[in-house]
Amino acid sequence: MSINLGLLIVIGVLAACGAYLLMERSLIRMLFGLLLCGNAINLLIIVVSGGMGNPPILGRSSENRAADADPLAQAMILTAIVITMGVAAFVLSLVYRLFVINRDDDDLEDDTEDVKILSGSLDTAPDRDRTDDPVTLADTAAGDLYDDEGNPITPEEFAARHLEIIETDLMPEDADVVDENVDDDTGANR
Repeated sequence: MSINLGLLIVIGVLAACGAYLLMERSLIRMLFGLLLCGNAINLLIIVVSGGMGNPPILGRSSENRAADADPLAQAMILTAIVITMGVAAFVLSLVYRLFVINRDDDDLEDDTEDVKILSGSLDTAPDRDRTDDPVTLADTAAGDLYDDEGNPITPEEFAARHLEIIETDLMPEDADVVDENVDDDTGANR
């Protein structure tokens, strides 16, 4: 089997140019680099698949060739061409989207949540603790001693309000509730 040296040189040049263009920052140049690398790989598959042969169709032959051509290499290249066209279309759509977003007279509105995050501060944050120091915005020793309207309350008032709140992790203290949760036969908790 003989290898076509001229095609190998062309493959090397195409792959080198494609790799150089892939390292550029411009998406168009990256697309050209991708296309060049894809064509170099397709040519490499053709070269290593062997020389010309008879068409792989039953009963057909051409010009006294001894063997049939390998249809697998041709099928792989056709598939690679279709995939490369799809990738090229995707990259072109990304380039167009970047062009639309980056031009000055774009029709796209800024997202309100993005603007809110960009212009927000600790003062305007919705989850800001009301007990934070108004100057430094740091936590204070007063803790969460405020009522629902934001008025300051004493620690005793806070403790009284806290007792009224039913917390699920507290054990019941009522004797009737405790008796209902204990199994009569075994004495274990249900």
